[in-house]
Amino acid sequence: MKLLVDTHTHTVASGHAYSTLRENALFAAKKGLEAFCCTDHGPGIEGGAPDFIISVLQGLPDILEGVRMIRGCELNILDSEGNVDLPEKYMQRSEFLIASMHDIVIPQDTVEKNTAALVNALRNKYVDVVGHPGNPHYPVHIEEVVDAAKKYDKLIEINSHSFLHRKGSDKTCPQFIRLCKRKDVRITVSSDAHACYNVGNFEEAARALEAEGFPEELIVSRSLGAFTEYLKEREKRIK
Repeated sequence: MKLLVDTHTHTVASGHAYSTLRENALFAAKKGLEAFCCTDHGPGIEGGAPDFIISVLQGLPDILEGVRMIRGCELNILDSEGNVDLPEKYMQRSEFLIASMHDIVIPQDTVEKNTAALVNALRNKYVDVVGHPGNPHYPVHIEEVVDAAKKYDKLIEINSHSFLHRKGSDKTCPQFIRLCKRKDVRITVSSDAHACYNVGNFEEAARALEAEGFPEELIVSRSLGAFTEYLKEREKRIK
């Protein structure tokens, strides 16, 4: 399975990552990627990127080291209502937004409240995808989350990093994969790289997708062409 866009990467602006934007771009080029999303953590995480990070990214060229750089942010979901930590004026300027739950921002809660947090975040027109939804620390009604992605024409992230570093994700992520396949829900595949060496590292996620026979046409990050088509949809949605 060839995947040419990494939709979830971090730089030193996240406060707990180790590489610069240029280093990420260089490694993306080295890995043969066509594009990557710069999605530093929002300000809800202590030491995370400030609100205006989207504006800073807007001042950069589209192509870095021969690779398309997509301006984004990993928003922190703050509560079961799906509120996030970036003001609308900055979300309006983004190209791609992930909404995720992190235990240093939102406490673990019941399955119902965890599910509501993801479903309500997907209702936000600026949010494109829920990040690492297979994280067992936040158990959810998986089918409800997948159905919400279908209803709002959003994406589910299959986070390769989770398979190795979020214990139990090797059980929950395949459940998301199977349901997305059955319900024709589109996905992104990401490295969640916090250092440049992991940019474009999709090995674990790709293995799980291949095991389920997941159709490549449902993976919007399979190529820059496919991802660009999604971004065009997004532009219409947020107008």
